[in-house]
Amino acid sequence: MEITFNTHGNEKQKEAARAWINPLITDIGYGGAKAGGKSYLGVSLIFGDAFIYPDTRYFIGRQTLNDLRKWTSGTIDKVFTEWGVTSVMWKYNGQDNFYELHNKSRIYFIELSEIPSDPDFTRFGSREFTRGWIEEEGEVSEKAVQNIGASIGRYNNLKYNLVGKVLHTFNPAKNHLYRNYFKPHRLGDLPDYKCFINALPQDNKMLPAGYIENLHRILSYNQKQRLLFGNWEYDDDPTAMCDWEAITDCFTNEIAPSPDSENKLSADLAMKGRDRFIAGLIQDSDNDGIVITLVTDMPKASGRIIEENLREHMRAHHVGHSNTIVDSDGMGAYLESYLEGIHEFHGGARAVNDVEFYKIKDELGYRLSEYVNTRLLRIICTTEQRERIEQQLSALKADDIDADTKKKRIVSKEVMKEQIGHSPDELDMLLMAMWFYVHEYST
Repeated sequence: MEITFNTHGNEKQKEAARAWINPLITDIGYGGAKAGGKSYLGVSLIFGDAFIYPDTRYFIGRQTLNDLRKWTSGTIDKVFTEWGVTSVMWKYNGQDNFYELHNKSRIYFIELSEIPSDPDFTRFGSREFTRGWIEEEGEVSEKAVQNIGASIGRYNNLKYNLVGKVLHTFNPAKNHLYRNYFKPHRLGDLPDYKCFINALPQDNKMLPAGYIENLHRILSYNQKQRLLFGNWEYDDDPTAMCDWEAITDCFTNEIAPSPDSENKLSADLAMKGRDRFIAGLIQDSDNDGIVITLVTDMPKASGRIIEENLREHMRAHHVGHSNTIVDSDGMGAYLESYLEGIHEFHGGARAVNDVEFYKIKDELGYRLSEYVNTRLLRIICTTEQRERIEQQLSALKADDIDADTKKKRIVSKEVMKEQIGHSPDELDMLLMAMWFYVHEYST
């Protein structure tokens, strides 16, 4: 039985198909707007390979299995119909969530969400796939992408001389996709093994008549910028205090600690609903910049463990008690009695510049945004920590921006937590670090 492939795909899809058969390219980023033909492309490439090469293995990954079943399976049915694929050529295993073709190839649906019992995605470590596709990757964490990506190229690739590849499809997102695809593509710095294809709805000639006009009617102005025009850098929130590109630069800014830096320490303690105990080493540079290195990141810990951890870093990095600041939410008061002379931070205390700012936490938030936006801050941390910090700096927003007569404020921690889904512990540590740069203190 022959399969008839549709050859009417748009030019962007054809460009992606050429990259798919290019042995020098292993990662294809495709997307940039709504209705650019992402799902049809993914199904065509994955199932096209599966039909051509018997006994090969593929994954289609998405944040939730439910979305794969609800949305991706519909596109698979559409492609099968257009190709003339009949039911005798495939079956779906609903228990283990995979398609099995008549030639023994399999395509697995893989859920990429983080689960509490597997925060490091070790469940992907033993999987072996030929190639794969991550759909709606803007919803997926970078750690999940990295771990599932390590499973490709491991099943019959040598037999068919196939390079392991992953297709990444997405809409504009201010996360690892911006950093790993859009920005280096725009700057001409994309590695040779990657390509980025910016596909817009205007490129998709198979859309129904009036589809784009309908998007113009139903989408808000902000949604149009991102989903219709593919504007990755459009900032749809006027309250955002940190420029997104400046946030991503925090991890690569060329700032080095000065040999004469008087080291400081800032710690957000794991107490009263906070998720993690975070401590950062603060070092000044010779160009007025700051380097902050995350030296502690652990779940809630006892007072004794926290005290010992801070003492260890104070000794190792020659940090004086008067150059250490901790939050005051219960544990801070406890620590001050054991680490005499450290600073106990009260976010609701009076601002140093109380003419302009409502409380000290608001003043520190604005000062932090200045360091970020002027590229005078470098943060040294792991990839996972970076993703959380990018999220949290994006959640640093001004409150009451239209009230010109009021003192400046930042949104509450509760608002931030609602936006990012967890306590902004890394951000709290960064905010407290700013205390040393707005407050007079003795050394």
